[in-house]
Amino acid sequence: MTTNATATKQSSGPVLDWTAGHGPVTGALSATTGAFALATTGAATAMPPGWALAAGAAGALGHTVAGLRVRNAGSTLATRAASWLVGAGWTTWAMTHGPLTWTALGSLATLGIGIGAAARSTALFEEAREEEALAAEQRQITAELSAERRAIAAEWVERIQRICGITVRVLGVEQWPTGAGYSLDLEPAGGITYDRIAQDSARLSADARLPHGCTAVASPGIHQGRVIVDVTTVNVLMEERTYPTDYAPLSLLSGIPWGYRTNAENVLAHLREQCALVVGPTGSGKTNMVHTILAGFARAEDVLTWVIDLNAGSAGLPWVLPAHNGQLTREDGTPVRPGVDWLAGTYDEAVLMLEAAVRVAKQRKMAYQDLLAQANTDLLPVSAKIPQIMLVIDEGAEILASSDRAMRKLAEKILEVIRIARAMGVRTVLTALGATGAVLGNLMIRREAKVRVALTGGETEGMDLSKMFPGTRGLRVDQGPYKGAGFMATPESPAALFKAWRILPNQIRDIITATSDRHPPPRHRVRHGSRPRLRPALGRGAHRMDARPHHHQHRPAPRHWGAAGRGRAEPVRPPRAAGAAVGGRGAGAPLPRADRRPVRHRPRPRRSPRGAAGPARAEPVGAAG
Repeated sequence: MTTNATATKQSSGPVLDWTAGHGPVTGALSATTGAFALATTGAATAMPPGWALAAGAAGALGHTVAGLRVRNAGSTLATRAASWLVGAGWTTWAMTHGPLTWTALGSLATLGIGIGAAARSTALFEEAREEEALAAEQRQITAELSAERRAIAAEWVERIQRICGITVRVLGVEQWPTGAGYSLDLEPAGGITYDRIAQDSARLSADARLPHGCTAVASPGIHQGRVIVDVTTVNVLMEERTYPTDYAPLSLLSGIPWGYRTNAENVLAHLREQCALVVGPTGSGKTNMVHTILAGFARAEDVLTWVIDLNAGSAGLPWVLPAHNGQLTREDGTPVRPGVDWLAGTYDEAVLMLEAAVRVAKQRKMAYQDLLAQANTDLLPVSAKIPQIMLVIDEGAEILASSDRAMRKLAEKILEVIRIARAMGVRTVLTALGATGAVLGNLMIRREAKVRVALTGGETEGMDLSKMFPGTRGLRVDQGPYKGAGFMATPESPAALFKAWRILPNQIRDIITATSDRHPPPRHRVRHGSRPRLRPALGRGAHRMDARPHHHQHRPAPRHWGAAGRGRAEPVRPPRAAGAAVGGRGAGAPLPRADRRPVRHRPRPRRSPRGAAGPARAEPVGAAG
């Protein structure tokens, strides 16, 4: 009650700003009241009338000097000087004849109204004069830009006519805010489409004498009869830029930045429904690109990151080991959580992870039907409580193209995840060493991986850009000869040059520390030899899934489901006994007690050669259910 009463008391009445300057009304009121007070005091104390006149003259002179310094108009200077002199003249007269007469008060009121009207008039004049000066300056800038734009437009109309044999009309020229180039809005004559200009992109770039790494790329306009030509004049791909140090939270729904275009603007990957494919030969910066992708996922509040790297988990180790080994601590002294939520470095662990992803997708289809109905959608609304699982599989495209039996089994599970888990928020990012027919031969990959990256690094072997970006013309490997540079296409933007940021191990540690609170804590860790393996951190179990084994083979113990970290519900295997192999049981290892099934024997008749029943023999049979 006291707080409310105080707030009500403070908010009552007008709010006065004593630091604000005088306006026409307050200025006139201040001048008249000051003159009346001075005349009354002077008449009562027999002050010499000349002093008031001298003070008025000094005030007029001071305001004139100040107005000249700020370059006020002559009418403004005259009005202010006249106000001082008239006020001083009335004060001198009132001190002589008495200020308390009706004549003196009436003349003072008339004087105040005149001063206020004159002040208002001069204020409006000064405001109009300032706006006119700004408009004149803007017209001058516009005229200079218009002249430059007209020159650019005329140059490109002539160039396109000479090289492409197409007559175009330039509707607009827009300079990029980054200063790296400009865009032309063209309207070709005769029903010509943008691809006719796009196929001569290299010739147009050469004729314009653009620097290496700069291109003139044609893309569709606002309708089929318009063309946008983006002309890069500054090669921003030549310089190496580090990953931005702003680790603010991201969302998968608003896009994850993967690098920057030739116009120096960030290029975003929208992966709510799309998978991604990243190809690049050795030395092209593919590993650095994977770290850039993992950095974006670590910053996202609605993503769980699972990594599969059969090369001993090397792609995810920099995101796990600093936190696992206690090398990092937060400001409050609490342990830092890894930047990757699950890392699989062996075949068995990868199979386990993919099986868990399939189970997550199927369980979500059953568990979130009410949420889907409430949101009136068939796509699971991902959030911090129901995060999307992003599976980053290093050299996963080679797994899909492998002829090895074990790898084919792993490939089937990867394809199953891609096929069934889109709506339930499980997507994949695959990497490969090259854009070849073996990598891109799978229809599922070509159909689902709409976000594609080709890191060329100037390498021509195994880089078939026409297969990587079908329907796009004018792409050449030599356009991006720098490490980390290449081409990137998304459903929102066509294939074009881009470059990934450079990210170093110390910055990875900084990102892990800054994003620690966006990851759930690991539920338990399992060691195999000296190498740690992190299992997904998924909280306490709420209920158990039906994980009964089949009749003919052993299955792992039932997994627990529960709310994890920020309310996440995912599958988790229970802790194993010390010395258990990570990602699967070793050869000859005894089954845990929970996996052992009772065995009963029943006689089965043995048929004689003529079909007669022979003596019975005992055979182990799995328990029902």
